[in-house]
Amino acid sequence: MVLLGLGVVGMSQGAIAQASLPDPSPARALSIAQAADAPTDSLCPAPVLSRMTRYQTRAGDTIASLAQRHNLTAETLIGMNSVLRQGNPPVGTSLLIPPINGLRVEVPSGRTWRDLAQQYRVRADVLFEANGCRPPGRVAFIPGATLSSANPAAGDTAVGAAADPNARPRITSPDRAAAILRTHPLGSPTVALVIKGYGWQIDPRSGQVVFNSGVDLAASEGNPVVSAGEGTVAFAANQGNYGNLVVVNHPEGLQTRYAQLGTIQVQVGQRVQAGDRLGTVGRSAPDQEPLLRFEVRSNSDLGWVAQDPSLYFQDMRVGQ
Repeated sequence: MVLLGLGVVGMSQGAIAQASLPDPSPARALSIAQAADAPTDSLCPAPVLSRMTRYQTRAGDTIASLAQRHNLTAETLIGMNSVLRQGNPPVGTSLLIPPINGLRVEVPSGRTWRDLAQQYRVRADVLFEANGCRPPGRVAFIPGATLSSANPAAGDTAVGAAADPNARPRITSPDRAAAILRTHPLGSPTVALVIKGYGWQIDPRSGQVVFNSGVDLAASEGNPVVSAGEGTVAFAANQGNYGNLVVVNHPEGLQTRYAQLGTIQVQVGQRVQAGDRLGTVGRSAPDQEPLLRFEVRSNSDLGWVAQDPSLYFQDMRVGQ
């Protein structure tokens, strides 16, 4: 399967945006596939800027029709293509088309993802994933940014505060959230030790600050892995450095991911209930200890955004 033209390493974005959810279009959802040029242990998507496509305009194309065709805002198209600032493009104009809304910006020396997050009102971890889970370079893609946010009024030193990276997704109520994800993915928290937690941390190998979008749970090889809640299987296959992976889409824009499975026991499109078996615990490599990689994500205009699993399962805090 092709990762937006980057090679045969990706999962189709439509696969994780099944019907039954008010999803953004597949073109808007951040792919969970490994970047072709990412470090071999990366679970990150390819950087958005490496997933740009080219479009040659045709007779009748307008800024509005192009935005609708590519599921983008007109402001994103204009920001990525300065020629559109002159109006509707002539036939044969080559345009850059990003997979999601946002802007390509130059990054001042010394800026961190947290600095950029504060300036553009975007979660720092979303920036980190959208740019390939690397430190900021000379340029970056800012998901959801607009031309006005890229050029704040004179005298403004910051556009706004960064979003809380541990905030719950916007769903009906906290009680409803707990009702949707109510079953531990290993059946019982007593069988799991959190060996790698969610959030910003120091990579012991590189020494860099990185963002971990889920939790790694130690468990016995072959231990059953079950669905955290009712939903539809959106992906069930090997997925690069995720290993054997099952993705379940749940009501109200929630999604769970179960990676490094030893076996997969469901199929795409299958309906599952909380506690239904999805597969078994496996290993990321033959010389590694068995574990389950578990992620919770919420649907948004920026794609499937990582959430702290301990918001739903208190036993998934580090040290539990």
